[in-house]
Amino acid sequence: MKKLLVLSSVLLLCALGCNRKDCLRSGDLVFVGLPMDYSIDSTSMDAAIAAATGTDGLNLIHVAIAEVQGDSTWIIDATIAHGVDRHPLDTFLKDFTLKDGTLPEFLIKRVSGVDASAAVERAKAFCGQPYDVYFLADNGAMYCSELVQNSYLDASGNPVFDSVPMNWAAPDGTIPVYWEQLFGLLGMEVPQGAPGTNPQGMYDSNHYENVQIQTNW
Repeated sequence: MKKLLVLSSVLLLCALGCNRKDCLRSGDLVFVGLPMDYSIDSTSMDAAIAAATGTDGLNLIHVAIAEVQGDSTWIIDATIAHGVDRHPLDTFLKDFTLKDGTLPEFLIKRVSGVDASAAVERAKAFCGQPYDVYFLADNGAMYCSELVQNSYLDASGNPVFDSVPMNWAAPDGTIPVYWEQLFGLLGMEVPQGAPGTNPQGMYDSNHYENVQIQTNW
């Protein structure tokens, strides 16, 4: 809880006006990372995402959009708990507090060549849609990186972040039980290779400004 309060204070100070190149701004992307050796329920969605998309160092399990208004920081994202939603920073931090009461690592990226304010407004317009458990495009629901992809458009109206073949397999090539069970309940095959996005691939994109933004929280 102490770490939670410290992080809230850091983001509040950023919103209030420290060196702007190092501060959180509206439109910045917030990636949630877990250590590779972090032990979580092996049947959870976070574990399955980590197994399929993680790389050395951190498993990036989620991506969200920050909105800074005066002394308030809001988060817009897509989660199972809230669907596509805009909520205060404290809600986001509580949602991602780990079992031992600590926080995961948060990494910030600033997208280059886009109108950040317009991206935030697009994201807010999607609020109310359900979470996309099918992980498919254009079905009236969204998962976290899909929300980002549909919100960040270039001057021609095309997504800044391209779709890539979705990977649901662990490094050894097996499909985590979670995904087999989930898609089985939905009456469909695991959509291995279907076009889509994921937090790790989005983080590794080259569509960011070369600036460090409060990465050591």
